[in-house]
Amino acid sequence: MISLAGRDILHAWGKFIFTGVGLGLLIGVTLIMAGVYRGMVDDGKILLNNSGADLWVVQKDTLGPYAESSSIPDDLWRSIRTMPGVAQAANVTYLTMQVRKGDKDVRAMVVGITAGEPGTLGWPPQLTAGRQITRGHYEAVTDMATGFRLGDALNIRRNRYTVVGLTRRMVSSSGDPMVFIPLKDAQEAQFLKDNDAILMQRRRIEANPAFNRPSVPGLLDAVISSQTSNNSVNAVLVRIRPDYPPEDVANPIQRWKRFTVYDRTQMEEILVGKLIATSAKQIAMFLVILAIVSATIVAFIIYSLTMDKIREIAVLKLIGTKNRTIAAMILQQALVLGMIGFVVGKVAATFAAPLFPKYVLLVPADSITGFFVLLVICVLSSIVAIRMALKVDPAEAIGG
Repeated sequence: MISLAGRDILHAWGKFIFTGVGLGLLIGVTLIMAGVYRGMVDDGKILLNNSGADLWVVQKDTLGPYAESSSIPDDLWRSIRTMPGVAQAANVTYLTMQVRKGDKDVRAMVVGITAGEPGTLGWPPQLTAGRQITRGHYEAVTDMATGFRLGDALNIRRNRYTVVGLTRRMVSSSGDPMVFIPLKDAQEAQFLKDNDAILMQRRRIEANPAFNRPSVPGLLDAVISSQTSNNSVNAVLVRIRPDYPPEDVANPIQRWKRFTVYDRTQMEEILVGKLIATSAKQIAMFLVILAIVSATIVAFIIYSLTMDKIREIAVLKLIGTKNRTIAAMILQQALVLGMIGFVVGKVAATFAAPLFPKYVLLVPADSITGFFVLLVICVLSSIVAIRMALKVDPAEAIGG
């Protein structure tokens, strides 16, 4: 039985090899698609891990700061810091934007971090080169994926920053590399209006008679000052003491401070269950389509090989070969084709994954699952050829 399948494969080895390579490239794309999804999930988890927070305090009834806009006062962290069970609290801002370097734009998540020391909430946990931010303005730590190097200058809004440190795998949930700058600079970039907007706002206010009453001196200046101030942040990161459950700290903040608080589990659900849910469904559809295409290719080539040896099958039946032996020969050919394709696909995916702009995480469990799914596809795809082979009349060996 083994020799029959082996001899037939050697007889048509060219067709087997080329078909296996083509099938392997298709399997490689399938593994890459699964790796893209795994990479998106891993990006979300790394984002939470790198923040160093146990709780995220955000604007009431929002999913912020990663899923939607959130704006809270920048002095809230002081009152949170004094609450029972809170070990550390720090403001943070997040803004996804185009960071400019000369005539080149890089899409990045700009993170505003508070002054402190390494280990402060929101800071990059480790650097690959350079140092952390030590000044209150115009210094930046960037992820290596941005392409910036130590000493490079980058523009964020109207200000120029010098790269003083580099880090790795600091990304947003969508895979954008992070750029860390001082909090005050980030607040200005996110919340402060530009000069033209301030000038137009001043003219509109001055044109309103309600703000030019002599009986209320200084009202116009007060309104303009409030319009141009930047005293908001996106979230307060909270680290709790080891002996306090997260809910014992989160519930008082929600009840008395009137803000929404998320723990690690809830934030993961937001990132994975809401932000990438649509992408996950789309990737799942692609995987189903690729599985159908793979099954079609295997079925077609096995059917073609079986049609090419109808006379040989008739001879085998004439000399008394059992049907199960013939069926096993065809099945083995389909399985060998699948194994060749899997090896080629796995190698192709491994070498191609680092070339993709988004992070691709190839999990061994996905490869094992894909291998067994491929074997099932090969078995099902060989059924048509087996049925046709079993219907061959032995007389065709004599009449041919």
